[in-house]
Amino acid sequence: MKKFPFITLNNALVLLRVVVAILFIAHAVVHISNGTINQFAGFLAEKGFIMSTATVWAITLFEIMGGLTMLLGYFTKWIALGFILMLLIGIAIIHAQLGWFVGEHGTGGMEYSVALIFALIVIAAADNKEID
Repeated sequence: MKKFPFITLNNALVLLRVVVAILFIAHAVVHISNGTINQFAGFLAEKGFIMSTATVWAITLFEIMGGLTMLLGYFTKWIALGFILMLLIGIAIIHAQLGWFVGEHGTGGMEYSVALIFALIVIAAADNKEID
């Protein structure tokens, strides 16, 4: 099989890891900069979560710190697992009842979360010692 002429598999895996890490960091930064922490905490409180504000801050800080750690290539398997668990919980409590497509009638379906989960599985399966 011929190799792709513009990028090696190793470089593609690094690129995937970096882009996914940036997506999580950006998601958290937008929550902070738009001031939606309390809104999300209120939503979680309605769903029965205790300490919802602390939970949202923990999620947000994990997205930033985990994203930075993944970006640098450290503990990628563990960070990916944490992100996968977070996404699965998000699908269960938010996205599944909104349908599949993110843009479906203006709702937030689960397609994006599922795509991120599979990207994270690829990142976790890659051996960073071989690709850095």
